[in-house]
Amino acid sequence: MATATATTSAVDRYFKISERGSSVAREIRGGLATFFAMSYIVVLNPLILSGADSAGNTLGIPRVAAATALVAGLLTIAMGVWAKHPFALATGLGVNAFVAVTVATNPGVTWPDVMGLVVVAGVVMFILVLTGFRTAVFRAVPEGLKTAIVVGIGVFIALIGLVNAGFVRRIPDAAGTTVPLGLGAGGKLLGWPTLVFVVGLVLTIALMVRKVRGALLIGILAATLLANILEQVFHVGPSVAPGKAPNPAGWSLVVPGLGDVSPVDLSLIGQANPFGAFAHLGTLGALLMAFVILLSIFFDAMGTMVGLAREAGTMGKDGQIPNVDRVLLVDAFGAIAGGGSSISSNQIFVESGAGIGEGARTGLASVVTGALLILAMFLTPLINLVPFEAVAPALVVVGFLMFQQVAKIDWHDIGIAIPAFLTIGLMPFTYSIANGLGAGFISYVLVRTFQGRAKEIHPLMWAVAAAFLLFFGIGPVEQLLGM
Repeated sequence: MATATATTSAVDRYFKISERGSSVAREIRGGLATFFAMSYIVVLNPLILSGADSAGNTLGIPRVAAATALVAGLLTIAMGVWAKHPFALATGLGVNAFVAVTVATNPGVTWPDVMGLVVVAGVVMFILVLTGFRTAVFRAVPEGLKTAIVVGIGVFIALIGLVNAGFVRRIPDAAGTTVPLGLGAGGKLLGWPTLVFVVGLVLTIALMVRKVRGALLIGILAATLLANILEQVFHVGPSVAPGKAPNPAGWSLVVPGLGDVSPVDLSLIGQANPFGAFAHLGTLGALLMAFVILLSIFFDAMGTMVGLAREAGTMGKDGQIPNVDRVLLVDAFGAIAGGGSSISSNQIFVESGAGIGEGARTGLASVVTGALLILAMFLTPLINLVPFEAVAPALVVVGFLMFQQVAKIDWHDIGIAIPAFLTIGLMPFTYSIANGLGAGFISYVLVRTFQGRAKEIHPLMWAVAAAFLLFFGIGPVEQLLGM
């Protein structure tokens, strides 16, 4: 017993579990909740990166899945052990879609060239962290905007849950309507998957109201069990399948059940070519692509970190985050590791909010999540047991918890209110944390200037606003350069 107590005390002291008002049990529950909330990336990332490059080569779904799980697991453990925060890392959805749709389609550019640009962007970001620039930018952001970031991410998380659960759906342009989103399919809630989401959401809310420990995790597990029973009985199938008509009553991403077994293949690691894109796109063209990737991973991660730290209560009264340099270094290395492993940039995952909502406050939760991700590399079929409809209720509830901080914004100060409103609005409306940050930063500089209070603007805010102007104007720049 003495040894066990000593070991527990050492773990407690190292991760500051008691100091942050948590417990080992809460950290484990939080780690599990985060894993379930983000495990879909092991299935989704290979699908996003499944296309062929200009030479007709593909990365291979099994290889991408294995590398996605391994790299995410190792980075998440590093975040937990070294930075000591409950932040999990995995391939960023914004960056992988950009490199797959925009960069990889350029003539002559191959997948190693594409991932080489991600490595270049990661190296630059790593240098910016080492020089203190990234941390300085974080500290230059006004407190009101930091709060708006938290609220915006909360709305964004809730929208992700609602859309991916099929409760809210995109309306195709061909439908002849100007409404971008609607309830269910054709304004109606259809299918067993929607029922799983509704049951999971009601159960989770009920457990939270009754203050039951592990409410989010219990909700996920109960919804997962219901989903697997319904699939076995009714054979619902996917909403979209190759060669078949769309099934609006099907599962959105993962059909619950055991998936196919594939051997672990890590041969993608080390295949990136950091200089290949420069030969095909030219120096200026390659640098522009790398710049877009850099800005996306730079500010996506910063915004996510602020939101999660504020929700976890680990942000100090001065608005600073303990070990922020370590958090940013791990995140920067995530871009290098992700690009070098041909799975795109890895960054702090917004779904970490599920674990924080479950009570995670320390790096021990990240260690649990990371270990499960590495295990998932060998047990990929088990991930398919958890459909997104079973996870979505937790994301909606976490969105509510983060949105509560909207009351802390000074809505009477128009110099903060307008940027805060644009930050909160554009994150979900453009499906991008970086876009919301850009709108907030630019409008903050403009409104303060219009107020005659330009002296209050930190010099770095001017620099960041200018960078975002170039980011938003990258399309016209590319047209001007004939790219």
